[in-house]
Amino acid sequence: MTTSEIATVLAWHDALNERDFETLLNLSSDDIEIGDASGAAQGLAALRDWAQNAPTSVTVGDLYVHDGVVVAEQTLGDGTSQATAFRVVHDHVTSAFRHDDLASALAATDLTEDDLDA
Repeated sequence: MTTSEIATVLAWHDALNERDFETLLNLSSDDIEIGDASGAAQGLAALRDWAQNAPTSVTVGDLYVHDGVVVAEQTLGDGTSQATAFRVVHDHVTSAFRHDDLASALAATDLTEDDLDA
């Protein structure tokens, strides 16, 4: 576990919540991949398009981290729960993949309860 991976993911969420797209892009790699079960897109332009339509409030819950992968449990402004799996390399998010629930995000990344950032 590294503090910088967690800090990067938390800063990414802060930028998203504040609608600070410039900071969000600066925290992301040029070839970032974003997606969910319905598909994926790549690049900073795709991230900006996605972020402009993203929920206006995402509260981060528990964080799980191992070898550059961070899974963030999230609650949206409407009370909906989800989880997103992030890959962080050199303090930049290189991928963000949304899952409908924490269990599926952990399963997809091979993370377990042992990886919970306590």
